[in-house]
Amino acid sequence: MIDSNTQLYAVFGHPVRHSKSPFLHNFLFRQHELNAVYLAFEIHDIGSAVQSIRDLNIQGVSITIPHKETVMEHLDWIDPIARQVGAVNTIVNSSGTLKGYNTDIDGAMAPLLMHGIKHKKVCVLGAGGAAQAIACGIRNQGADLYVVNRSREKGEKLAQTFNGMFIESLELKQINPDIIVNTTPVGMFPHTTESPVSEDVFKPGMIAMDIVYNPLKTRFLTLAEQNRCHIIDGLNMFIRQGIAQFKLWTDRSCDYDQVRQHFSE
Repeated sequence: MIDSNTQLYAVFGHPVRHSKSPFLHNFLFRQHELNAVYLAFEIHDIGSAVQSIRDLNIQGVSITIPHKETVMEHLDWIDPIARQVGAVNTIVNSSGTLKGYNTDIDGAMAPLLMHGIKHKKVCVLGAGGAAQAIACGIRNQGADLYVVNRSREKGEKLAQTFNGMFIESLELKQINPDIIVNTTPVGMFPHTTESPVSEDVFKPGMIAMDIVYNPLKTRFLTLAEQNRCHIIDGLNMFIRQGIAQFKLWTDRSCDYDQVRQHFSE
C-alpha cells in the first residue's frame, strides 16, 4: 500500500509508454517486500527532470533514450565504468548526491560471456547509448570490435573510442563476424517485419543478440534462428541490467531465472 513512507523510483525517457521497467521493478519491490513504487515519466528536458529528483527525493532513476549521454552533465558523480562508456542509465540518490552508473554493460555482457568472446569478431549495429556500453564491454574482454551505423560520423566515433573498426553494412558478409548485436530500434513494434541486416549475413554457429524486446523474437532473431545461429533476445539484457539497477538502489540480489519466469506468466 502506498503511504507517506513509500519511496519513489522512476524511469526518465522519451518515449516510455511501452517501457517494461515499471513491470520489472514493481515486481522486485513486491518480491522483497519493500515499500516503494516505480513510475514512468515522459521527459523532454533532462536538466529539469534531474532537479526534480532532488526536489521530490526520488531514490533512484532509470535513464533511457534519448537521455543516457546528456544526463551526465547534471549529476554530482559518475562511476568510472559509466564515464568510460560515455553513457549513464542508472541514477542513485545517495542522501542528495546524485550518482550515475551504467548497468547496460552488465546486462549485455553476461549472456555474451557465457559463449566466450575473447579474440572473436563482434559486430555492433548502432551507435547510441546501449551500443557504447556493449562496445566498451567487448573491447574490455579482448574481442575485435566492428561497428555498423546509419550515420557514418557517429559510427566512426564509436569505433575509434573503443579501438574498433567502422564498416558499411555491405561489408558484413566479408567480415564474417562471430557475433552480431543489434542495438538499433529496427524491428521494434510496430515495425516487426524489418531487420537491420539481410538474411545472407547469418551463418550457422554465429551468435545473434538483439536488445529489442517488443516483440521478443524480432525479425532479426527469426532470420538468425532459421540459419542455425544461437540467438539471445532483448529480454535477457533488459532483465539483467534491471537486476543490476535494483542491486545499486537496494543492495539486494535477484535471481535472473525467477525474474524471467515472471515475464512469461
